[in-house]
Amino acid sequence: MAQRQSVAVRASLVATGACVLLLAAIVLGSRGLRDFDSALVPYAVATVFLTFGVVYRYVVWISAPAARRLFRQGWRSALSWENLRKAPTALPKMIVTYLGFQKFLGARSHARWVAHQLMFWGCLLAAAITFPLTWGWFTFTASSAAGPGYEMRIWGFKVLGFASDSFLGWSMYHGLDLAAVLVIAGAGYFLWRRMRDRAATTGQRFGYDFVPLLALITISVTGLLLTFSSVFLHGGGYEFLALLHMASVVLTLVYLPFGKFFHIVQRPAAVGMQLFKYTSKKKDPEGPDDLFACRNCGEPIDTPEYVANLRSTMQDLKLGFDQWAEYCPRCKRVLRGGAYLSQVKKGFDR
Repeated sequence: MAQRQSVAVRASLVATGACVLLLAAIVLGSRGLRDFDSALVPYAVATVFLTFGVVYRYVVWISAPAARRLFRQGWRSALSWENLRKAPTALPKMIVTYLGFQKFLGARSHARWVAHQLMFWGCLLAAAITFPLTWGWFTFTASSAAGPGYEMRIWGFKVLGFASDSFLGWSMYHGLDLAAVLVIAGAGYFLWRRMRDRAATTGQRFGYDFVPLLALITISVTGLLLTFSSVFLHGGGYEFLALLHMASVVLTLVYLPFGKFFHIVQRPAAVGMQLFKYTSKKKDPEGPDDLFACRNCGEPIDTPEYVANLRSTMQDLKLGFDQWAEYCPRCKRVLRGGAYLSQVKKGFDR
């Protein structure tokens, strides 16, 4: 109990510090709030709550023995000069393939991979546009009173100029609409799958599996309706739609650290472990893979470093059967079955 309270206090202090830094960045980036739009205050407040929740849970997560070992080993591998010398392109390649294009999902299902890509890039595009605008870092101002020219400024500095009636101008002002279409396509597929696919419906939970998808679809649909209202309805119902959109965004941002969306924050930490496995798999780039063999059947399991790391983690957790890490999955099932027959089944015979 004392250890948990210590972790909670440390996580709260770190999360509070992160919020203070974000508030300072908002003030400085908006040039003393001169570029800050007061209509976006609820969104900005939600991002502060989001920062606190993400940092707090992340600190609690890496305080657990297994996650702490993963985190440390990942950073050690990523910052290792030996790994950089031996495989200079490994880390950039893993960032692109593992984080950006999530190729590991393609092995499960091509349809799921495409849908996940649509959701990922749609959410990334929306965040890249929404957050800086919310914080007052981005501003769009007319370059002249008469012409269609506009200027995009970041932190008060002009980045580029464009005409509002050009393709670039249309893309700049409809970037969130494009993101919404991508998210609706990806989230809609997963929502359909969770209602129709037998394997997906077996262990799903409404709050963990359905709520995130419904939240993303609600945000995207209400965002598109805002554009529809302004273009085709001359602003009819815009105020109600704006409030509905704001409520859905704020609630989703507050919910993000405590639900399924938190894996977005956890995923980058796994890149270091993937690099650790990759670099230890081939100590000699020209030679064969250096793999640990199963103690029972001799089949290769993984790298010796990875098996040793897994054993150490199991020892930290005081599981009492860390030696099982040195057996392949098939032999583990055989050992588990033998233990059941010799111990549990034996008790029924008495």
